[in-house]
Formats: sequence, structure tokens, C-alpha cells
Amino acid sequence: MKLQYLEEKGIGLVLSGGGVKGMAHIGLLKALHERGIYPEFVSGVSAGAIVGALYANGIGSSDMLDFFKETPLFKYNFFTFNKPGLFDTEKYHSFFSKYFEKDTFNTLEKSLFVTATDLQSGVAKVFSSGELLRPLLASAALPPVFNPVTIDGRLYADGGIMNNFPIEPLLNKAGFIIGCYTSGMKVVGNGVLKNPIQLANRTNQLMLHANSMEKLYATDLLFRPAGLEHIGVLDKKGIDKAFVIGYDHASRCLDDWNSSDKIGIAD
Repeated sequence: MKLQYLEEKGIGLVLSGGGVKGMAHIGLLKALHERGIYPEFVSGVSAGAIVGALYANGIGSSDMLDFFKETPLFKYNFFTFNKPGLFDTEKYHSFFSKYFEKDTFNTLEKSLFVTATDLQSGVAKVFSSGELLRPLLASAALPPVFNPVTIDGRLYADGGIMNNFPIEPLLNKAGFIIGCYTSGMKVVGNGVLKNPIQLANRTNQLMLHANSMEKLYATDLLFRPAGLEHIGVLDKKGIDKAFVIGYDHASRCLDDWNSSDKIGIAD
């Protein structure tokens, strides 16, 4: 039984971006915990960074879902006219502080690595110590909806722009790496891209997908739940659906994988 030996390996977990689709990560964590698997190292980006931080802070799956349901994506008094984004990202700080009593990586129960994009230098930046909440906000600040976050005088935005599957921080730390990729792609017809917003969304999805493909196969076990492509990135009505998809997929695949000889993608 392979699951019995994972504990000795030092388990790492990579969580992609994906917005509301990232609720499938919570389903994966629930399935892992039910089988006694508790990753020690977590590397996440965007929604995956937030889920990873909640996990690293000892928050259970039910409370994780509550966090995403209670935190408004679009609130009229968060709208901004004088910043390079439609909504002021820093106004979400108070919602995060309810779940993180101390604003620091150092008090987390697990090692956490958060990826954000330095918009000025055009490189991905990994945060793993010091202040926690601003890097988390920056990692999920999807342009042009949310404005960038200033950290140490530099502007940071969604980490998925440069790295939507940040496996790199775990390569020399974890003996066994589990990945969950929720930014699935679907084929679209000729009549779908009807306006500039739809075109921008599609090109952004293609970009996120392209910068992850090769790295997915560097994991020891990869989860890519089917059905998430039908859930909107910012559609809060899809929270429970994405969670169930992730949980059902992970539960089935973990049991199949544990009883077989295969290592790799959990289809």
C-alpha cells in the first residue's frame, strides 16, 4: 500500500491558480486528510496560494470554504478610480486577517511558498518568510480586475502571469510531490470570442496553461479534475461544485493509485 510510505518521504504539494476552480484544491486536501496524508511543504499561486496558506495555518476544509464564500469578490465600495485595477486589492486585507491571527509566515504549521509576479522586473517572486497577507493578496490580484499590491516599494500581481504551477520551491525539499492543476482548458467555437473582454480572458487562459504544461509532469502524482472548465474563474456560485469535483476526483484517484503500480497523473 503506497500511501503508508508517503509519510517518510516528506510530502510537497503544488497548488495552481484557477480562481473559483481552485476550490477543487480544498477537495483534494480533504481526500488526502481522510487517508492520513498531510503535506509538509506547500507551494501555491493565486487561489492555490490562499488555499495553501489556510491549510498551513491549520484551517479545516469546511472553514476554508466559508472563507471563500464570506469574502466578496466584487464590492461596490472597493471600486477604485485612481489605481490600475477595478477593485482595490488592499481592502480585502480585513477578510484575510480573520483567518490569520498573525500576519507572518513564521507562525504557520507548514512550510509555505507563495508566488507573485513582480510587474516592474517581469519575474516571478517567491515569498516564504516575513509578512504573509500582502504576498497572498498580491498572488491573487488578477489584472485588470484587482489592482497590484505594493511590497517593499515594488508592484506585485497574480503569480500565475509568470508561473501558474510553482513546483520549483519544492524540488529540493520534498521527497514526494503531489500537484493539483485546476486551470483546465476547453475548446471554444468560432462564435464565442465576440468582444474584447472575452478575447482577453481567452488569451489569459492560454498563457496560464502554456507556462505550466511541462512542469506538470515533474510531479510524482498529479491531479487534473475534469469538469472545472465549465466553472467561471470569478463565479462564486461554483464554489461548492468545484470543491465536490476536486474531492470526488481525488478520492477515486487516490484509491485507484494506492492499489495499483502506477505513478504519475491521476486520471
